[in-house]
Amino acid sequence: MTDILKGLNPQQQAAVSAGDGPVLVLAGPGSGKTRVLTHRIAYLVEARDVRAWHIMAVTFTNKAAREMENRVTGLLSGSGQLDGLAIGTFHANCARILRVEAEATAYTRDYVIFDTDDQLKVLTQVLADLNLDPKKNTPRAMLNKISAAKNELITPEQYMPDDYSAEKVRRAYLRYEELLRQNNARDFDDLLVHTVRLFQDRPDVLERYLNRYWHILVDEFQDTNMAQYTLVRLLAGERRNLFAVGDPDQSIYAFRGADYRNVQRFREDYPDTDVILLEENYRSHQAILDAATGVIDQNTDRQPKELFSQRKVGPLVRIYEGYNEDDEARFVVETIADLINRKDYDPGDFAIMYRTNAQSRAIEEGFLRAGMPYRLIGATRFYARKEIKDVLAYLRFIHNPDENISMQRIINVPTRGIGLKTLETLDTWGTTMGLTPPHALLALLDENVEAPFSTRARNSLTGFAGLVEEWRALKDQLSPDELITRVLNDTGYLSYLDDGTQQGESRIENVLELRGVAETYAGLPLSTFLEEVSLVSDVDMRDDETAAPSLLTLHSAKGLEYPVVFIVGMEENILPHSRSIAPERNPNATSDQRQQAAKDVEEERRLFYVGITRAEERLYLCYATIRSLYGDSRANLPSRFLYDIPEEVRQGSPLRKPGSSADTDAYRQMTTWSTRTAVFGRPNATRRESRGGSQPKREKQATQFKGGDCVWHAKYGEGVVVSSSLASGDMEQVDVLFPGDVGQKTIIADFLKKMDS
Repeated sequence: MTDILKGLNPQQQAAVSAGDGPVLVLAGPGSGKTRVLTHRIAYLVEARDVRAWHIMAVTFTNKAAREMENRVTGLLSGSGQLDGLAIGTFHANCARILRVEAEATAYTRDYVIFDTDDQLKVLTQVLADLNLDPKKNTPRAMLNKISAAKNELITPEQYMPDDYSAEKVRRAYLRYEELLRQNNARDFDDLLVHTVRLFQDRPDVLERYLNRYWHILVDEFQDTNMAQYTLVRLLAGERRNLFAVGDPDQSIYAFRGADYRNVQRFREDYPDTDVILLEENYRSHQAILDAATGVIDQNTDRQPKELFSQRKVGPLVRIYEGYNEDDEARFVVETIADLINRKDYDPGDFAIMYRTNAQSRAIEEGFLRAGMPYRLIGATRFYARKEIKDVLAYLRFIHNPDENISMQRIINVPTRGIGLKTLETLDTWGTTMGLTPPHALLALLDENVEAPFSTRARNSLTGFAGLVEEWRALKDQLSPDELITRVLNDTGYLSYLDDGTQQGESRIENVLELRGVAETYAGLPLSTFLEEVSLVSDVDMRDDETAAPSLLTLHSAKGLEYPVVFIVGMEENILPHSRSIAPERNPNATSDQRQQAAKDVEEERRLFYVGITRAEERLYLCYATIRSLYGDSRANLPSRFLYDIPEEVRQGSPLRKPGSSADTDAYRQMTTWSTRTAVFGRPNATRRESRGGSQPKREKQATQFKGGDCVWHAKYGEGVVVSSSLASGDMEQVDVLFPGDVGQKTIIADFLKKMDS
């Protein structure tokens, strides 16, 4: 027992040696929560003589489960007392229970588990069975809503629709469940839900597991959903030996169903809970912790924690105001290069974090300009993302109708009913005619040409060929960004990406970011844009990813730590995200919408808190005066979260107030980027000239929308224009008010259609 408690601080010792009954350990970032969990298991076995097979420990990932098991084994090596210890994910433990108890369920022991692809195939069949249009009711959007219901333990029979859209979900949910049962299959949500129902419906089965597991330990408790919370409460039973470790301040996965309020439910359901705070941080120095505390203290209904470190001295938090995203990227890259050149840090010691995937584009290009390698964590590099490659393939095929690879990629994206068999026939027929597949496709526009296709297949092919010919006729008249807009509108590609999930929204943002890049090539031919993008992509794919700075989203940063952290895009509408704060600007927002917005902003603040606490030694927070993102260029205000950081722990650019002008130093740095750094074999100055001052300006135009206009948007539906204005490059930005929870959105005019009044 002495060895198990040795080396633990007093708070950790109190948690590890706590008595029976409910224990809630609120573990601040970097406070050693995994150490507490593993030492608790060892303590129960060695000091309390609890047999290992009476213990179940659950976590969220297989990696975390393996780490816990290895640590416990190390603590009790040679004890021979770990037989039967159940350490695993929620899903793994439930899958095992459902196989053992198959006779008590409607499934056989050899049931299969459907992954996401399997689920989407089933839902595609469901939509066909119910005669629902898959373009308006995408399988992925349906799956997302069904999964959300299961996470809340809502059955198809309990699903109460409040409108026609929800009624379609209810019908799909019912049919989906029928098909799963017919296939003796469960999805991942079912593993949790069916185990809960088994225990609720069969007290005799539950009793066996109550006798088996005397102690239940739960990691990352703040990330549990209702199904998981109900499950562990059932397993705790009357013994109530539930040991939960988590931190509500680090709950950032609400979009996956996680509910940080389960921590509060725990305290309400177990009023005698022994609450232990882990406040000593072993990762960061005190200035970083004070910054984090200043931010998170603004959230309501939380247990205050006083994070402290034995490392009292360290660099202050540096705030940097850039002129735009390119200047921001320059600052990040040059700062990293300087710290590496001074031998202060190795390349792998740095992390650059951001709110959305689309923000990586400017940072990636900054590293490429400097000839420095980088690593992208948890995502695909910007120019390698499927949606980016799709749009570029459209442009390449428009530019060069001999480009068969691009044609093959896009001819049925979005779906046009052109399958592999039709493409094979096109290839074979083209060969007999002495034509390549692209030219064979265009030849079908001649109605007098005979070809071996059914009427339906030929109509699909000629429909696509006709679009290509229209775009080719316009390619010399439209700028690259205007051509992208035309392709997106004609194909409905953004609607194709919109599956009702945040991942779908992120893909749309990436496409709009590409469109924003294309806008800087106004006045230049399409070939120039495609050439430079190809060079970027080529360098991108050849970068050495070893021992290099890491680029990652804030959501991907959970559980990681780095000596030096940059968080970029610290602006209103980015962090916090625009969808979180939209009701604040909407005078017609309901009370419920405003309450939800307040919750969303608190989650955004927790996300920032997680990012801050990844830093061990140095933390840089960057924002830009002007940012082009998602095809939208606008002046921004610094994030409200920056003002929560105590002045005594921050330095650098003063936080400007609304209405203040851009920082002149930032502007000068942006416009005099070092010409010693080559980009694609040319100095930066050359690239700026080719894309900047020498290009012709577009004539100023009046806005096409005005207040009161009724408009239609592919994602949000019908709305009313509040106001419209021209941004940089004469791009029209329209503030539109949509009904329901959507509220007011700022949208590029190209993605709106005026409706007849």
